[in-house]
Amino acid sequence: MSGTLNKVMLIGHLGDEVKMHYFEGGGCVGRFPLATNETYTNKSTNERVTNVEWHNIVVRNKAAEICEKYLTKGDKVYIEGRIKTRKWQDDTGNDRYSTEIQANEFTFLSTKKDSQNTAQAQPTQQVENNIESTGKAASDDDLPF
Repeated sequence: MSGTLNKVMLIGHLGDEVKMHYFEGGGCVGRFPLATNETYTNKSTNERVTNVEWHNIVVRNKAAEICEKYLTKGDKVYIEGRIKTRKWQDDTGNDRYSTEIQANEFTFLSTKKDSQNTAQAQPTQQVENNIESTGKAASDDDLPF
């Protein structure tokens, strides 16, 4: 393979609202943090451990405006883009680096409101399905949890 590839695919939850910055020429940039997590069981302690990784997402122009309009903190989103590292100097003249995901595609997977409504509606749906299939309500012994 003669070429190179810089591609990132993430599914995570927004950690904050989309922050917009508008330019004189009409362009804009939107930035927001995205949290992804990894969960595993520690074999020595049998304890469940969750590690959260934060990613700085950058979207531009029309995509940024769409994200600002429809995304809020807690929403689940699929992001596809590339890694970009920027170098800058702080107030004391020290070199600083910032790694970002330059998003070029995204898909809204769920909103915070959707996931709350689903969690509240799901137990009711399970009981209703059981009543329809058996003709009676399930006793506590019949519930799968």
